[in-house]
This record gives sequence, structure tokens and C-alpha cells, in this order.
Amino acid sequence: MRAQILEVLQPLTESSTPLRWAEMPTPQPGPGEVLLHVRACGVCHTELDEIEGRLVPAELPIIPGHQVIAEVAGLGEGTSGVALGDRVGVGWIHHSDGTPLENLSSAFVATGCDAHGGYAQFMTVPAAYVVPIPEAYTDAEAAPLLCGGAIGYRALRLTNLIDGQPLGLTGFGGSAHQVLHLARHLFPASPVYVFARDAEVRRFALSLGADWSGDTTDTPPRPLQAIIDTTPAWRPVVAAMAALVPGGRLVINAIRKEKADQEALQDLSYHEHLWLEREIKSVANITHRDIREYLPIAAAAGIRPTVETYPLKDANQALLDLKFRPTRGAKVLIVD
Repeated sequence: MRAQILEVLQPLTESSTPLRWAEMPTPQPGPGEVLLHVRACGVCHTELDEIEGRLVPAELPIIPGHQVIAEVAGLGEGTSGVALGDRVGVGWIHHSDGTPLENLSSAFVATGCDAHGGYAQFMTVPAAYVVPIPEAYTDAEAAPLLCGGAIGYRALRLTNLIDGQPLGLTGFGGSAHQVLHLARHLFPASPVYVFARDAEVRRFALSLGADWSGDTTDTPPRPLQAIIDTTPAWRPVVAAMAALVPGGRLVINAIRKEKADQEALQDLSYHEHLWLEREIKSVANITHRDIREYLPIAAAAGIRPTVETYPLKDANQALLDLKFRPTRGAKVLIVD
């Protein structure tokens, strides 16, 4: 099979080629596993974290990719619950211990980081960790639902928002643009305020129905009950804490943060940012339940991720575009 493989961790420049286009043996499903013929795979900032060494893969080489839309092409011994030809998805959770806190378990195995992922023609995964894909979505539309969408759903639940309370989104990429639609569906009386560095991205947020959009450090029209941060940076954290009401919550939806602006944390003031019971809550991984619950909600809400597609052979370009260029929605690799 053809695959894009990561062999060496490295800082990225605009001319980097971090992945190598290679021929690999087609994997075989073990007991309880399925063989998937990959049709599409989303491109996530977590892949940048892996490549640049903030999130070190279990071993190298590794095939990245954890927003996988595929067709079941083979069944391991004793596999049940799926059939050949089913269209299914795989997210960041490749498998874990199956408990309600499986995202926090030491048994958690991450797709495309601890086990080979979807930047390839084929992959294997336990049958218990694939999910059916609603017919309403094309492969390219469905891929971002499995990570940016589902983890956004988890982050939104962790805000403890009540309908009518104002919500902020800092960073507006593949996850946040789905959260905007989701918040409109689940909390229709709650205004949504978007913070983003790039003016084009701010206009994009307004076109999708945001009530207000400003720069990362701008002051919103009113203090916010909750803010979800999807950026790789630290300055948005400090700015977001200053924009919360007393008792408000910042939910950081990121696997890793970059160090480039870590000095911004020196501006954190206990009195201005943390006092009066303001709090920070992190999102750690994702559960199978999150993905399985989110997909039908997304379909019922009419959520349609905005996507830009690339052929699998152009995975390096998709990654560089994600890191160095303004992003409208999500990027998806089409696998043939």
C-alpha cells in the first residue's frame, strides 16, 4: 500500500517535507480488529505537534492521521458489530480500556501517534472503536467531524454553559468553526464571540453567524461565561482569562502548546485573571462516546464543515498550509 510516513522529528519551515511517500506492507487485522480501506483523512494541528516533537510518537516511523473515513475491507477473527463494505470512521482514540474515563487511562492508544493512522491506503483498528458515518456527509465533510468536531463537542460540554450565557471561541480553525454551529444548535440563546489573529478568518467567522469577531487580544462587547481556546499559543490564554465573568471557565482544547510566546504567561495576574473563581479546564484526548454521540447531533444540526481537499501525495503541502497560512475550516486528504 502507499502511505505517508514520519521518520524524523524536525522543526517545520515553509520548504519542509516532513513526510515520505512510501510503499508499505498492507496490514492484516488481528482478532477483534477490522481492516479499513481509507477514503479520506483530515489534517490536524496535532500532526504538527508530532512532527515538531511536542508530542512524540510511540515509535518511528509512524503513519500519521486520526480523522479517518474508510470502508471495512477485512474482518479479523471473532470480529462482530461491523460488516464488509460498511462506511465507518476512526478518531484520535484508536483504543483504550472502555471505561467512561478511557481518555485519561494509561491504556489510551492514539491513532496516528501510538498506532499507524490514516495517511495511508489501509489501516487496522479494533472494531469496537469504529463508528458509523451518517449518510448525509461526503467523505471529505465527515473527516473533520471525527476530531475537530467531536473534541469540540467535548470542549463545549466541559464549559458547563447554560443557554443564554455568552460563549467565546479563540482560534477559528477546523474545530471552532464546527463549535460555532454546534453552539447555535444546543444553545440558541447564547451569543458567540470569536477571537482570531487574521482579518480574513474573522470575516469568515462573521459569515458563519458569529455575533462579534475581534483580534485575539481585543475586548469583547461583554464579559463571557466561557471561552474555548483551540490555538497552539499562550497569549490567547491570558487574553481569554481577562475576558471571563467571575466564575467563568476557559476550556483549552489543545493536545500541546508551542513555546514561541510562552513568555506571555508572565503577564498573568492573579487578581485580574484568576481571582473570583475564574478557572482553566483542559481537554485531554477524546472518548469513543464523544465521537458516537456527536455524529448524529451534527447531522441533525445540519453542521457542514468547510473543507479544503488535497490528494494524499500532497500531505506535506497540506501540513505546511495548516501551519503557515490562514485556515478557513478544515483540510482533508483524499485517499485513492
